[in-house]
Amino acid sequence: MISVHRAGDRFEGGDGAAGIESRHSFSFGSFYDPDNLRFGPILACNEERLAPGAGFEEHPHSHTEIVTWVVEGELTHRDSAGHATVVRAGDVQHLSAASGVRHVERNDGENPLTFLQMWLAPLEPGGEPSYTTVPGIADSTPYALPEAGAMLHVRRLAEGERAAVPDAPRAYVHVVRGTVRVGADALAAGDAARITGGTGLELVAADAAEVLVWELCD
Repeated sequence: MISVHRAGDRFEGGDGAAGIESRHSFSFGSFYDPDNLRFGPILACNEERLAPGAGFEEHPHSHTEIVTWVVEGELTHRDSAGHATVVRAGDVQHLSAASGVRHVERNDGENPLTFLQMWLAPLEPGGEPSYTTVPGIADSTPYALPEAGAMLHVRRLAEGERAAVPDAPRAYVHVVRGTVRVGADALAAGDAARITGGTGLELVAADAAEVLVWELCD
């Protein structure tokens, strides 16, 4: 089964006066939708746009696997475990909040910043927080997230190019840029497909596209 969710249907959040624009694909914060709480382990898929100088001041997380994908610009990250990095387009950032961690996310650059942040529920709560960045992840090298029973695949496709959607109990497809077709459905930037029990599915690019695909064990 394929359930398509359009970019324009996402909940709008953030703080425009503070230079923060947010689009939430799942029930989030003050927006509560009991029918849209999660998909498998995925709890959130937020598109954040930060103006230069804007950001999220120090705030806590716990029992959450937080994966960030920068679309454009540079994201400054600092956390209470002593990590301080700048994450750029094409890098994967993974913060395992575990028993608890605090962090800061800012746009300290001169250009606008856009990033996707995805929260996944761990298979087991607790543990020690950890932080990982993978610079310039390649299409052929998925990022394994065993803490949540998940695998992240990056698909960068030229017009007319095809790529397989993993055969898995669940798969979550999010289009970062461009247009692709999954089965009979066309997906544009910001659109997502939640796939349950799919086999033999492909992404077919209508133009140059970048797509994130989560392979989910359950």
